[in-house]
Amino acid sequence: MESTPANINERSDERFDFHDLVERYIIHWKWFVFGVFVCLILATLYLRYAIPVYNATATIVVRDEKKGGLQSELSAFSDLGIMTGVKNNVDNEIEIIKSRRIIGKTVKKLGFNVSYISEGRVKTLELYRNKPIEFNFYDLSDSFYKNKKGFTINNIDANSFELFEGTQNSMGKFAYGAIINLEDSKLVVNKNPKTFASFSSGFSIHVNVNSIDNVTESFRGRLNVSSLSKNSSVVSLSINDPVREKAEDFLNTLIEVYNEDAIADKKFTSENTLAFIQDRLKIITSELGDVEKDAEGFKKANDVTDIATQAEIYLNNSVDFSKELIETETQIKVVDAMLDFMKSKGKWDLVPTNIISTTDSKDASNFIVQYNDLVLQRNRIVKDGTSKNSVVYNLEEKIEELNGNITESLSRIKASLRIKKSDLEKQDKYIKSRISRVPTQEREFRILDRQQKIKESLYLYLLQKREETAISLAVTAPISKLVDSAYSPGAPVTPKPNLVYIFAIALGILIPFMIIYLKSLFDNKVKTRQDVESIITAPFLGDIPKSETHDEVINTNSKSSSAEAVRIIRTNLEFMFSQTPEGQAKTVFVTSTIPKEGKTFVAINLASTIALSGKKVLLIGLDIRNPKIDRYVQLPSKGLTNYLSKKDQDIHDYIVKLDGFDDFYILPSGVIPPNPVDLLMNGRIDSLFEQIKKEYDYIIVDTAPVSLVTDTLLVAKNADIFLYVIRANFLDKRLLKIIENIYREKKLPNMAAVLNDTEWRKSYAYAYGYGYAYGYGYTDDTPKQPWFLSWFKKNV
Repeated sequence: MESTPANINERSDERFDFHDLVERYIIHWKWFVFGVFVCLILATLYLRYAIPVYNATATIVVRDEKKGGLQSELSAFSDLGIMTGVKNNVDNEIEIIKSRRIIGKTVKKLGFNVSYISEGRVKTLELYRNKPIEFNFYDLSDSFYKNKKGFTINNIDANSFELFEGTQNSMGKFAYGAIINLEDSKLVVNKNPKTFASFSSGFSIHVNVNSIDNVTESFRGRLNVSSLSKNSSVVSLSINDPVREKAEDFLNTLIEVYNEDAIADKKFTSENTLAFIQDRLKIITSELGDVEKDAEGFKKANDVTDIATQAEIYLNNSVDFSKELIETETQIKVVDAMLDFMKSKGKWDLVPTNIISTTDSKDASNFIVQYNDLVLQRNRIVKDGTSKNSVVYNLEEKIEELNGNITESLSRIKASLRIKKSDLEKQDKYIKSRISRVPTQEREFRILDRQQKIKESLYLYLLQKREETAISLAVTAPISKLVDSAYSPGAPVTPKPNLVYIFAIALGILIPFMIIYLKSLFDNKVKTRQDVESIITAPFLGDIPKSETHDEVINTNSKSSSAEAVRIIRTNLEFMFSQTPEGQAKTVFVTSTIPKEGKTFVAINLASTIALSGKKVLLIGLDIRNPKIDRYVQLPSKGLTNYLSKKDQDIHDYIVKLDGFDDFYILPSGVIPPNPVDLLMNGRIDSLFEQIKKEYDYIIVDTAPVSLVTDTLLVAKNADIFLYVIRANFLDKRLLKIIENIYREKKLPNMAAVLNDTEWRKSYAYAYGYGYAYGYGYTDDTPKQPWFLSWFKKNV
């Protein structure tokens, strides 16, 4: 029968124990401190040698009619309706600012494809305004802005230097200001009078010449352009760069280039309109001169001065019709001129926008405005790209469509004007029929006079529009207004010391944490009592801390934690002998799952502990395949196997008394037999136990591991208690299921578990509920290690 003492078989709480989890990491606090210390040192070194990056910002107001932008210079032509559909959009302008064309112009204007590098012992710095020399390239070929090359200049004295292509290939020694011929350009190296004297005489500067495209993409990738809000046209520009002044100059110049480009586009429309007006003025001036000469000749030939006064009474009613007829004919002329222009103009020429002034020309004016906008867009894209672009193709289709719409609209206007003219002529003819007494001269002169007035009104109209166009061309306003010029604060955006130190502290904690976590995650060895009790339901008698010596045998002077642990196990073991008959030895078999778990160590020290209490103890080496007791004490070569292999042998001839103990006896294993199983099954082993149980108080038996051989199972019936030794940090947790199956199937009688070779710390003593670690009340005479060795002593 099995006896389980109170509280021995209690299962550990399998619920999540936060305190236990914290204890597992707190015990390694030295490594956490060390990790934080190292990371802080690395963070300090990083901050010392890292190149800071600064942020520069600028703010502008972009013209946007939807959001109340600045008034357009084309408002002077509002009477012609050409303002319809002309609007600037903030989102479009943002994309223009970020375009490669605008940024490329800015880079080329500032010469940012040339950079000056000063190399220190640890970090490399870019020189900008404080550079001692300046490279000036001229007579540039097309390949200059496409190729990448580097130079190194070593200063010799205040007047000369040595130039290297790259870092090794010397190009010769030159004087400052001398012309140096290169493959794709000419170079002049000048001194910077503001900073040259501040550098040492033997300074060395690396000069890198990069392609414009690469530098443009670099700035384009770092440039951020965004609208500050949905309801305003205020745009913020920002960029990060290691050189504050360089970032500020880039933003300020970018705004200038953007405005210049927008002004150039707007002037292009006005200049084309002005050219058209100039051409028409030349024609009208010639026609007006001819009409005036004809009128002058008519009056001289007919000897008249003012014919109109003679028929004033009769012509009052016809005056209004005549004015309308003149205006209508003027409009027809203008429309004819526009139709002629539409037939003769180039495919992508702009159409004049301020010529037609009839009230019926609103549609034509809208088409002309849309046509000019699309032509400008198409020409602008083709300038930077290719005519095969799909966007260009779509624009050209729209332009062709609008071109037809304009012509058709002008034709409709002309037809309408002719109908109006015909009606006016009929009414005028009706009036003239009533003034039949007006001389023929008056009628002829009126024809000449009407032609003169038509030409004169058209001439004056063109003069007015020429002046308006010239004024708008002269006062073209920029598309944006600068609110705040580029500014970069003194503090860098990266690295930020506070964030770096916080990250270093976090990393110093995280690295040890992850190492400990991963170590525990992949370590599948049995560690603590909780690991054993979570799977095995057999009674747990205790655990034995790691022994300082592997061959220790407990004696009266033993004060180690291992000795105290064995004494506690011996005390707990007594609770399990309740059913052992009086006058018969209490028999304890010690086994394990696999070799090297310390079963022999436990057996011999358990036997010595019991022997020290005044009991007569016999230790038997029943692990006849791999005997280990002779590692702890000196024993003869003959023993149990010799007794079992021969008949008529006295067992007492093989039992030896251990020196230093009053009643501690050992039966060695003897010679390793070739047939261990047959030897254990011959029946003599059972007779042996019947005999010696009457002669000793305790019998401790060191048996073979149960998972490898059947030796232990063959003799298990002779045991009162089986002490199953499990070695910490050695046995795989998956093998605990084998032990549990043995216990549940009762293959070993009255089985109890012992955890061997644990590594103890004070926190574990608290976790197990002892309150203090083993060895309380005893002194430790072991020499202490130096602090720098003990500080990093391995913790579990």
